[in-house]
Amino acid sequence: MSQLEIKNLHVSIDGKEILKGVDLVVEQGKVHAIMGPNGTGKSTLAYTLMGHPSYTVTEGEVNFKGQNVLELEPDERSRLGLFLAFQYPVAIPGVTVANFLRSAINARRRALNKEDKGMPIPEFRKMLKEKMDLLKMDHNFAGRYLNDGFSGGEKKRAEILQMAALKPEIAILDETDSGLDIDALRIVAEGVNALSGSELGVLVITHYQRLLNYIKPDYVHIMLDGKIVESGGPDLALHLEEQGYDWVREKYEETAEASS
Repeated sequence: MSQLEIKNLHVSIDGKEILKGVDLVVEQGKVHAIMGPNGTGKSTLAYTLMGHPSYTVTEGEVNFKGQNVLELEPDERSRLGLFLAFQYPVAIPGVTVANFLRSAINARRRALNKEDKGMPIPEFRKMLKEKMDLLKMDHNFAGRYLNDGFSGGEKKRAEILQMAALKPEIAILDETDSGLDIDALRIVAEGVNALSGSELGVLVITHYQRLLNYIKPDYVHIMLDGKIVESGGPDLALHLEEQGYDWVREKYEETAEASS
């Protein structure tokens, strides 16, 4: 089974250090959740893992399938088996969901074999319908322009459909619950759960425990000040819901003071 191993990752943006030594292992077949207040570096971690050019890695490595992915371009990371569902997906007017997905799949195939002519249209349509049925999505959704006029819930469902079609081994979900009401949250979470299994590892990034009522994590990690400072099982998220982050912050500050 594959695993994504993050070692002592330090990341800066515009000269300001955001991640200050992140250590984390995400296994294929497991669901990991990262929680933490605003400004602790959760989204920075997500974008760095997929190669966003605005983030500068100053130290550390990220190993996946025998390679340090920090040395790869974003498309190479995707072909290796990584996927990022954005907090704020971008609209692409004039490009349908179906055409976008077929282009993405064919680009992957041609990167492996320049002579590949792409997935035949009948095969693609069959695959897409199967994935949409699995996610309980109306087939008409595929004919709409990607994220153009979509509700928050529809944008996130489109991301989950992309994940279903591209079949990554590790999926990073950056605040998938952002801006969703309870019904939309439940629908999106059901889609994630439908895809979960031994072949997919999931890293869920969220502020709130409510998402974890629907997507059940195997492990919960708390991020403060650019580091993972506490890890545990699902009960850790419930404890945060009841007690907030103050107890974690106090524990982290006491540990930092003792080691200095």
